[in-house]
Amino acid sequence: MATTSATARAGVKTNAGKSRASLSKMDTYVWVGLDKRGQKMKGEMTTKTASLVKAELRRQGINPQTVKAKPKPIFGSAGSTIKSRDISIFSRQLATMMAAGVPMVQGFEIVAGGQTNPRVKDMLVDIKTEIEGGAALNEALGKYPVQFDELYQNLVKAGESAGVLDTILDTIANYQENIEAIKGKIKKAMFYPAMVLSVAVLVSCILLIFVIPQFETVFSNFGADLPAFTQMLVGMSKFMVSYWWLVLAWVIGAVVVLRVIYKRSTKFQHFVGRSMLRLPVIGQVLRQSAMARFSRTLGVTFKAGVPLVEALDSVAGATGSVVYNDAVKRIREDVAVGHQLQLAIRQTGLFPNMVVQMVAIGEESGALDTMLFKIAEFYEQEVNNAVDALSSLLEPFIMIIIGIIVGGMVVGMYLPIFKLGSVVG
Repeated sequence: MATTSATARAGVKTNAGKSRASLSKMDTYVWVGLDKRGQKMKGEMTTKTASLVKAELRRQGINPQTVKAKPKPIFGSAGSTIKSRDISIFSRQLATMMAAGVPMVQGFEIVAGGQTNPRVKDMLVDIKTEIEGGAALNEALGKYPVQFDELYQNLVKAGESAGVLDTILDTIANYQENIEAIKGKIKKAMFYPAMVLSVAVLVSCILLIFVIPQFETVFSNFGADLPAFTQMLVGMSKFMVSYWWLVLAWVIGAVVVLRVIYKRSTKFQHFVGRSMLRLPVIGQVLRQSAMARFSRTLGVTFKAGVPLVEALDSVAGATGSVVYNDAVKRIREDVAVGHQLQLAIRQTGLFPNMVVQMVAIGEESGALDTMLFKIAEFYEQEVNNAVDALSSLLEPFIMIIIGIIVGGMVVGMYLPIFKLGSVVG
């Protein structure tokens, strides 16, 4: 009897798993139909079969003419990845829907229907199916831990427990928009110098491979000895012409090896993280960004009612820096054994005195979240100012490098002209 019961339970679980799997496999159908006035209408619908599309259209008073699966792009699916910006936009849209009184499931349908990225749409449809099956929102989001990290899930869980999910979703949306703005500023700060230097290297390679060999041929016809600097450039040019593939393979191999080492070696991650923070201008921007993200994230989680120790667990991965990540973990350990937050922050030696003092005031006055938000706003503004000034600060440095690389090659190519004039004379 017990065996039969266990088998029955296993059968129920298997059938439930198959049912849930079948629910998750939904396709997008394109339909064309006629309304009650005989006017032509068309649209798209995401469901399991074409028959369900026709049934839904008839329920709405539309006579379906054609229903067919939406063709997939020839070169793979458009929007092959789900970016953090997609999650930020989704959070804002869902928060707006729920604040307006739209039921959660219907909100997911509306947001999913407006997605242009098929992967985002499939994910939202899957989450909606989980919620319809009785799962809580934080549990449904847990199926996608890459897109919805521990911090996101904890905030949603706190909002569901307190019955203020719409408020929490609005808070999450504001938080993600602020974090995305900071990330955008950091990328902007890094993009300009990286792009200019990349162009300088590309121009140098073109000169070495295509231009300098032509100059060498012209000069060799006159039988003149080339200056030492020009001979060095000619030697580099011959090497690049003969072994450009080796140089390219070495560069690509070095990048791949460094990426693998960075992912697998904690020591190397710390070395790179500390080195980046020591850079004259960019290091300051990274420090300010890490403090802004730390303060903003901790303020949001603490305001949502997440206990401080658990909040620090989520904050560690949100700083964007390996060095500050470890510092937050040490802060969590100190707070867990009873130390005040301001004391734990001071012990790391990575936070300015202003941050420590404002956290201390927040703890004493019972307004820690308010103080954390003020710290975040201050450093976010500092990041904005630093990035705006970064271009003007780096321009002279970049121009010097370009002058040395490209200008040096041009000078080296024209040096023989003076010697050539003496030979002809």
